Amino acid sequence: MLDSNTTNLLKKTLRASIGNQEIAGANLMVIKDGRELFYHEDGLADVEAGRPIARDSIFRLYSMTKPVTSASVMLLLERGEIDLFDPVSRYIPGFKNQLVEKNGELVPVSREVVIHDLLNMTSGLVYGGGTDKAALHTEALFQELDSRLHGDNRMSTMEFATRLGEGPLSFEPGSFWQYGTSADVLGAVVEAVSGMRYGEFLEKEIFSPLQMQDTGFWLPEDKRNRLAKVYQDDGEGGLKLYAESHLGIYHHMDREPAYESGGAGLVSTIDDAAKFTTMLMNQGSLNGVQLLKPRTVQYMTTAVLSDCQQKGFDTWHSLQGYSYGNQMRILKDTGKAGVIGGQGEYGWDGWLGAYFTNSPQDGLTFLFMIQKRDAGTLPVTRKLRNIVFSSL
Repeated sequence: MLDSNTTNLLKKTLRASIGNQEIAGANLMVIKDGRELFYHEDGLADVEAGRPIARDSIFRLYSMTKPVTSASVMLLLERGEIDLFDPVSRYIPGFKNQLVEKNGELVPVSREVVIHDLLNMTSGLVYGGGTDKAALHTEALFQELDSRLHGDNRMSTMEFATRLGEGPLSFEPGSFWQYGTSADVLGAVVEAVSGMRYGEFLEKEIFSPLQMQDTGFWLPEDKRNRLAKVYQDDGEGGLKLYAESHLGIYHHMDREPAYESGGAGLVSTIDDAAKFTTMLMNQGSLNGVQLLKPRTVQYMTTAVLSDCQQKGFDTWHSLQGYSYGNQMRILKDTGKAGVIGGQGEYGWDGWLGAYFTNSPQDGLTFLFMIQKRDAGTLPVTRKLRNIVFSSL
């Protein structure tokens, strides 16, 4: 168990964040050497209805989906079904004959995007919101994806990936790092290799073996009452409800999607997330199930960026001291980091604030689940993990 001073600090810090309306409610879990050291819930899952956050509350993971997608690719890798230097066009024809923007002009790429590029966000695929041609193409595609969500002609995972590939890249494959849509394309690659829908593959190969019963791309009716509401800043120091679909994800998770986003689409509980993170900490095994082999997990959790690629990652100022690999941040220099952490610690977070980190050298997992627009890693997330890591 954590000592009483540490647990009191965690509860007080979380309560202060809820009290000042930074967040509406949260689940927090600390696991050490495979044993749950601490669990705490506070605040509301539904402010309007007065429904409290519970241990079985369900959260939209958004980008915390990405490490799961990485694990799905690792399964194919260790079975010899893919080579990481396979051109993506082998599986998704839209990636043939790609163009890249240089000095405002579109020119042929010097080499094709390969699976290795997708795993490490060095593909030249980006999110929307920027001003270059790649970002504008992606923004328009997401707008079309959202506009077709509720119609009869819904966009599929494979159509989305194909259309992404038909657009320009922001930079030459392998030459730089930029956060983007690579994981969504990986989901389509898994579909092409496995012959299954991406969600079907994840259920069969990861969720069912790990008994992650509340994790998936949508919720049946009997689980929807456990889905936490999402809140956003109201501009006056408080919170207001947010209920829009974003990045092609049904906000209410109440229907099976045609587009299963490998970069953002999953929902889960803190206990299900802990099964996945514990599997990684246990070198690929959980409760007698060997999901991934130890050498595969070692590969998956190692930083891979070259010096020129790292320059792209270093623009993420709150992740100083970290590098990147296989859809996760990996701590390389604890002295440069803006948090107390462990060398080799890895994990990721999501747009609505779901967050995990595994620190193998400490035998420690930190999990935090909230639902707030544009959260990512909030100040309260860093405060809580600093309390935990400093207590070791």
